[in-house]
Amino acid sequence: MEIEKVLLAFAAALAIGLSALATAWAQSKIGAAGAGALAEKPELTATIIILIAIPETMVILGFVVAAMILFGV
Repeated sequence: MEIEKVLLAFAAALAIGLSALATAWAQSKIGAAGAGALAEKPELTATIIILIAIPETMVILGFVVAAMILFGV
């Protein structure tokens, strides 16, 4: 019984941790490209901000999956 709880907690931690790492990697690439684009065209500020915010959905989905794992949904 205890090993099941440990494995469920580990699975939930992986769901959040891996999605957070993927988001960080994506945002680093978008941020670098966005900085270059803003240097040439400052009017793209709103577009770059939106592009940086989009990968955050991966962390939110990882959190939802972790909640589903922990609460048995």
